[in-house]
Amino acid sequence: MNNSRVRRSWPQSCRLSRRLRWAPPGAFAAGSWVASKPTELRSLLDTNLLVYADSSDEGSKQRCAIDLIKQHRAAGTAVLSTQLLQEFVNVTLRKLRLPPTLIRERLASYRGFEMVPCTAELMTAAIDLHVLHSVSFYDALILQAAIVSGCQQLLSVDMQHGATYGGVRIVNPFMIAG
Repeated sequence: MNNSRVRRSWPQSCRLSRRLRWAPPGAFAAGSWVASKPTELRSLLDTNLLVYADSSDEGSKQRCAIDLIKQHRAAGTAVLSTQLLQEFVNVTLRKLRLPPTLIRERLASYRGFEMVPCTAELMTAAIDLHVLHSVSFYDALILQAAIVSGCQQLLSVDMQHGATYGGVRIVNPFMIAG
């Protein structure tokens, strides 16, 4: 199988672009390539995607978020970071006011995903991304987690759709592809 271009079907409710490219290992500006081999559509799921899956305010976004999380879980392509889970717990407790038992259930479910720990090394490399690309430190930390875990894309509502940092493309899963 040729891994230079992989296609998967996205949930219709999301209508994402299906064209995805592999990032060459030498393309990383900060941090280092640590994944042992290229993988299929590895994606770091940003906090906002996890939150939308539990937010009933916007039904279509909730369905899309749930579909994407399920799809990536089934394919084994979802990556999370400890930073994202901390943010998820904070938002679901304070803004969504979800019961702690439900949040614990979600955390137990997310434990099955590949997890990038927030280490001093990750933070140091994130500072480099912050300086090089003028992104906020916390966004740089999320991007660096995607880079070191070998992700091709970061699924995020808050970052600039289509931008590429260190070989990782930002994809807003709720944006309608043209």
